[in-house]
Amino acid sequence: MREQNNFLAGIRDGFPICLGYLSVAFAFGITAVNSGLDIWQAVLISMLNVTSAGQLAGVPIMIAGGTLIELGATQLIINLRYSLMSISLSQKFGKSMRLVDKFLVSFVNTDEVFAVSSSKGMDLGRRYMYGITLTPFLGWTLGTLLGAVAGNILPEIVISALGIAIYAMFVAIVTPVARKERPVLFCSLCAIALSCVFHYVPFLKNHISSGFAIIICTIIASVIFAIAFPLPKEEEVDDNGTT
Repeated sequence: MREQNNFLAGIRDGFPICLGYLSVAFAFGITAVNSGLDIWQAVLISMLNVTSAGQLAGVPIMIAGGTLIELGATQLIINLRYSLMSISLSQKFGKSMRLVDKFLVSFVNTDEVFAVSSSKGMDLGRRYMYGITLTPFLGWTLGTLLGAVAGNILPEIVISALGIAIYAMFVAIVTPVARKERPVLFCSLCAIALSCVFHYVPFLKNHISSGFAIIICTIIASVIFAIAFPLPKEEEVDDNGTT
């Protein structure tokens, strides 16, 4: 199969992702600074993680002085899907992709990068993959920097308003899928209900930190709906073409 190995083509395909990340990272930068982090701390988090959900969940744990175990477990659960995405995307890599290239590309293998790369009907070379991951990384870092700086300049009422933008992004991600798939909707509502319980019940609020609350809610909701709504098994086809 022909290999796509053009760096500029990767830049071109990654540019729309870069623009989308600017706004989301801008909201994260404001949220991080508003939570008590310095500008350089917010930017460094984005440079070393490139994961909106993981960063948003990690900042409250850091601010609250949570343990490394708590922080690590939260990130593992939230970002576990990236390992599966990387394994899947690696099947499309061309011969020019070396082991070190795969490690570097996996660092910025976000949902959007994975979706665009997987849609290509050809093998992917290292120059193309570096191009399509470079622009989103720059957009995510620059957006965080701009948001963090704005968080120190803009009035408090504007910061509070912009701070909810990142939550609106997650709602926008879940809503289209939830409208088509009832289990996704019910699972989301279940996780929300459990989160409210951990937040408003005094005993749970006082004895379980926000990080572990996220972990518990995620696991319980996922297990319940994995059992209640299992994915249908694919029919096996024998050598004669019959099921």
